[in-house]
Amino acid sequence: MKIVVCIKQVPGTNEVKIDPETNTIIRENVPAIINPFDTYAIEEAVRIREEIGGEVIAITMGIPGAKDMLKEAISLRIDKGILLTDRKFAGADTLATSYTLSKGIEKAGEFDLIICGKQATDGDTAQVGPSLARNLGIAYATDISKIIEIKKDSIKCLKITDDGYEEIEIKLPALITVVKEINMPKLPSIKSMKVAEKSEIEVLTFHSSGADESRTGLKGSPTQVRKTFVPVHEVKNEMIEGTAEEKATKLSEILIKLKGVD
Repeated sequence: MKIVVCIKQVPGTNEVKIDPETNTIIRENVPAIINPFDTYAIEEAVRIREEIGGEVIAITMGIPGAKDMLKEAISLRIDKGILLTDRKFAGADTLATSYTLSKGIEKAGEFDLIICGKQATDGDTAQVGPSLARNLGIAYATDISKIIEIKKDSIKCLKITDDGYEEIEIKLPALITVVKEINMPKLPSIKSMKVAEKSEIEVLTFHSSGADESRTGLKGSPTQVRKTFVPVHEVKNEMIEGTAEEKATKLSEILIKLKGVD
């Protein structure tokens, strides 16, 4: 079975700062890590391979330095890493990102299953997984907490819903996004770290990916951040004194005024 895991490099801090001019995340001098949700996707893909055999490929879109993240994924027992990197990919929103990833996955050849983390900690949109499935024309399921059974042509999963859990079965090839309840990621071994250090990362540029320029980067992004700001919450307290009757009268006057009723 051939499994593709989509991963993303995110700031390794809770104190994310935004450039007021470009409205993008300031990544300079900020440590980068594998998106935490993606580590569960990596672990689940590796477990499936160990159980039924096959190959696991990690793919990401990012700066050239993202090679180090892919090597880290290899140290977590991934077989191969693919990096989509080009200035034409810069500034992509979730739609353009999912399109670009789809071109990279197509270049990697036929696959059986794509696993993504539920969402990225620097965006929290949870849109890339479903959008990627749409671009590839395959079925998908989100918020998967357990893989019950996987066969050659189908996968049965447990999906978290607002009311509890739902057991679903989808035809392969397919895409799933996973939540942290699905497993406990393992740490890399010294042996796997040495293998990762010597590994070669496949690099795809705009031209080698075969992407349409009108669908990548800023050109292919129908949504853009125009402004960022910290919400201001003002709380005004007012003490009402007097007898119970006086308090009730005063309170009703305040509520009527707030509603704009004369």
